[in-house]
Order: sequence, then C-alpha cells, then structure tokens
Amino acid sequence: MARTRTALCTVLALLAGLLSLQFAGPAPRATAAPAAFAHPGVLVSRAQLDYARAKVDAGQQPWKAAYDNMLASSYASLSRTAKPRAIVECGSSSNPNNGCTDERQDAIAAYTDALAWYFTRDSRYAKKSIEIMDAWSATITDHTNSNAPLQTGWAGSTWPRAAEIIKYTYDGGWPGAGRFATMLREVYLPEVINGAATKNGNWELVMTEAAIGISVFIEDRASYDKAVGTYLARVPAYIYLTSDGDLPKPPANSNIDTSAEIIKYWQGQSTFADGLAQETCRDFGHTGWGIASVADIAETSRIQGQDLYPKIQDRLRQALGFHTSYENGTAVPSWLCGGSVKTGLAKVTEVGYNALHNRLGISMSNTQKYTEAHRPSGTDNYFNAWTTLTHADNPN
Repeated sequence: MARTRTALCTVLALLAGLLSLQFAGPAPRATAAPAAFAHPGVLVSRAQLDYARAKVDAGQQPWKAAYDNMLASSYASLSRTAKPRAIVECGSSSNPNNGCTDERQDAIAAYTDALAWYFTRDSRYAKKSIEIMDAWSATITDHTNSNAPLQTGWAGSTWPRAAEIIKYTYDGGWPGAGRFATMLREVYLPEVINGAATKNGNWELVMTEAAIGISVFIEDRASYDKAVGTYLARVPAYIYLTSDGDLPKPPANSNIDTSAEIIKYWQGQSTFADGLAQETCRDFGHTGWGIASVADIAETSRIQGQDLYPKIQDRLRQALGFHTSYENGTAVPSWLCGGSVKTGLAKVTEVGYNALHNRLGISMSNTQKYTEAHRPSGTDNYFNAWTTLTHADNPN
C-alpha cells in the first residue's frame, strides 16, 4: 500500500510539473533581446550625442579638440567618393587587398558624416553619409578569401553606427534605408553570426560586435540573442581572471581543451594573471582590438536596456589596467611573454574607461593616465573611431 501511495504521489508530481510548464511557458532566456530596440542605439545613444554636442558647442575640452580632429580628417570630406565593390576579397593581412581598405574606410566615413550631421545639423553631411551607404548597398554581394570573416566584422561594426544615426535623426529621409538593411542582413550577418571559435579572440569579438549592431538596426531579436550568447562565452575565454583556476577558459565550440592546447592558443604563455588576454603575448595592438569590442558590445547592450557590463566588468577592468600599466612604463616581469611585450594598445580605452570609472565609480589609475594622455582618440582606420568625442566623461 505504501508503494502504491508513493507511486501515485510521484505520478501526480510529474503531472503537476507538466501542467506548470504548460501554463507558465518556457523560462525567459537570459540573453533575451529588448522587447523594443532603442534607436539610435549602436555604441552611441541620442542622450550621449546630445551631451557631447553641448560640450562642443560650449568649446569645452576634450570634446572640442576631438570634434575639430574629426572634421579635419579626410573621412569628413564632402568631396569623398565611395569605392564600392561587388566582391571584397581580403587575404591574410589584407593581401590581396581588393576593396578591403576601401570598404573599411568608407564605413568610417559614413559614420563620421553621420556624427558631423548630428553635431552641425548641416544636411550636406547626412546626404554624404547616405550617398556612401547607398553606393555600397547597391553593389556588394560577398566577402571572400581567408580574412573575409574579420573584414566583415570590421566594416560590419561601423556601418550600423552610421545607419542608426541617419535613419533615426535625419528628417530629410533616407529612401535607401531598406536596401541597406537588406545588405546587412544578407551579406554581412551570415558571415559573422556563427563566430570564429578557433581564431584569435579579436576575430570573434569584432564579428560579434558587428552581429550585435546589425541585429539592432534590422531589429532581429534572434540574431541579437545568439550574438550575446557568443559574447558571454568568448569574453571569459579572452580575458583571464585568477578565479578561472590554473588555466584560462577555452573558447566555446572549439577543440582547444587540453593544457598544452590552451597554452599554445595563449601564445605560449603558461603563467596567468588577472587581466592577461589571449593575445597579450602576440602584441598589444590585436589585444586592444579585442578589448575595444568587449567594451563596445557592452555599451550597445546598455543602451538597449540589457546591461552586460555587470557580467564582464571585472574582466574588462583588469584587462584595461593590466595592459595600460605596461603602456605607461611598468617594467615587464620575466614570467610575462618571456620578459618582453610588444606595446601599441592604440586609442581603444575611452568606452570601457568611461563606463567603468565614470559611470560605475571604479578606480582605474593606469587606464585613466593612458586614456587622458592619448586624447583625442581619432580613428585606427579599421573600426574604432572618435570615441573621445562620443564617450569621454559621458554620464549618459
């Protein structure tokens, strides 16, 4: 009798569980995209743009110098002619370079003109941004050769920043906005959405940055969710914390899992410390690109109402502090990269520094010294552009 009662209770419990699932529905996804996307909302928000514009109008620094630097660049030239290609072919280190530089720089120019429009309200800049975006959306069909995913990530990170500002702030209209969205959806997104697990981490991070930005512009919640999932798995596999254990976490969906394979993947580094990155012992330039994308993605997520900074802020803070300390002149210990590092972090710290130090109040003396010494940030001609203007000390 006791066994029968126990069995009956078990069956009833199972039925109750099934009924609760039926009525409650599936548990909400931890990476759920916003119910309604915020626009403009890729890297910069309207509130951030308004803050920076007010600073420029008041002639305050460092924003005025950053703005003057941007307007004086070739990217802001109103005589610029876009150079679109149907097939952009990029081999290793952009060799061959069939449209690679042209595409990246045209994307930066479109973003530069979009910012110039917002700050000046001179419609000529908006029209030039539109002209460049329309030229590419009417032409490009594919990226080929070994660097295709990386190239798509670089340009694909920048295009949505420009498109968001123009579509949602320019009242002159953009008839080609739908075609541009189709280009991002059909040419760019498929190349970046599945990541690049076995490549150096800056690849997958900038590809994910492109996927996030594109998803916001085309309002694709499924792609946004997938990109966030890739991001949350990749950041711990790119920046080490001692809480990870003796070895860094391996990249998700890769066959890199043994100690020897992980150490090889980390450029032969076998001693690990807070803030060390997977490419630190390669060079600080590529590492800086990875760190920039870590911050950029978190910034976009915050604008979209799904703040990822709490999930990655310790790693970002440690990575910024670790690398800027050596940029600032700290002696390199013998255990790190054989006692020698290749510096050259570039001007990639503004977004992360502003988010962590200014908004969250985290002390970051090394990053502060480096960031303030390298203003205005300008552009690296790949995908980082004008962040002193848009993010320096920006509370929004």
